Amino acid sequence: MTTPPSTFDEAYRIGEPPWVIGEPQPAVVELERAGGIVGPVLDLGCGAGEHAVLLARHGYDVLAADASPTAVDQARDRARASGVDVSFVVADAFDPAGLGRFATVLDSALFHVFDAADRARYARALTTVVEPGGQVLVLALSTRGPGFGPQIDDEDVDAAFTGPDWRVEDLRPSTYRGRVTHPDQAAGTGAGVGELVDLPAVLARVRRTGGPQTSSSS
Repeated sequence: MTTPPSTFDEAYRIGEPPWVIGEPQPAVVELERAGGIVGPVLDLGCGAGEHAVLLARHGYDVLAADASPTAVDQARDRARASGVDVSFVVADAFDPAGLGRFATVLDSALFHVFDAADRARYARALTTVVEPGGQVLVLALSTRGPGFGPQIDDEDVDAAFTGPDWRVEDLRPSTYRGRVTHPDQAAGTGAGVGELVDLPAVLARVRRTGGPQTSSSS
């Protein structure tokens, strides 16, 4: 079952959710260092804005979007405090067509909150914003982990990004860093409440068919 956006907005309003760690995900940092991110970038499901700030600092043209108005407000504050120029919007991931066209859509911990039908619906919607030859980068919690949050199997990426519009170019094990905020999470991970923990994840690069990859990164 897909987690409704209101659940996430409430999580941002009542305190720091377990996925807000005050820094970008190490897997995303490494992707950027390796030249794996091409601009312009849509940070979809941007949350508190850690990745948008990271990419803006490195000179990328970034639009950051989230369905949670509270998250977007927090992300704007983070970007302002960091002294970087990022545009933020409240947007529905299933209806992103008005956001523009991008060489990269960064999806950190969004894809895995959808059920199978909505993952396929999401992939179809992304054809309206990823330019031909562009890419979607998906970082999602894996079912190999202890059940810290929503999880996917590796096969779920292939199942969603199917048909002539997409090609799963790379899919590999990775890690997703979260903060333990509940005793159940502590029991499952062996970490104490308040500690950061690296959890098994899936990292996928999905290519939009129909054109060459954009060569400029910023």
